[in-house]
Amino acid sequence: MKRLLQSLPLAGLLLILWLVLNDSLSAGHLALGAAIALTLALLAPVLRPTRARLSHPLVALRLAGHVAIDIVRSNLDVGRFILRAPRAGTPSGFLDIPLRIRDPHGLATLACIVTFTPGTVWTGHDPERNVLTLHVLDMRDPQHLTRIIQDRYERPLMEIFE
Repeated sequence: MKRLLQSLPLAGLLLILWLVLNDSLSAGHLALGAAIALTLALLAPVLRPTRARLSHPLVALRLAGHVAIDIVRSNLDVGRFILRAPRAGTPSGFLDIPLRIRDPHGLATLACIVTFTPGTVWTGHDPERNVLTLHVLDMRDPQHLTRIIQDRYERPLMEIFE
């Protein structure tokens, strides 16, 4: 019974997603969506053997605010970059960033943050050296981007997950 109660929030979100994607509130879609959502919610813990623990929720909220601001800024920067017709000499390329974070949930969150931010794409992670490889659209200042990743994102994620 406890497992069923713990699965209800995820099941509710999945049901809402199902209904939105199907653009229908019919009884059939409600019943099928509820069955699929509940089944997936009950099976979800099997897919995640290690559970994430958020130890500092205020740090997480502050990080979410920083990410939202950075996404807006990055959208504007990428728009300006594209509109000014990049020349052949505009530097873009791959950047290796050493990381300290080891928690898989923190690394997954960092991957989402980096990929959600226009102008950067997470292209790889070497777990042995713990080095993140990014593709960066505008690499005029790679040290600045490295500091942003390490100080603005990685440090709070380490507080939250480790």
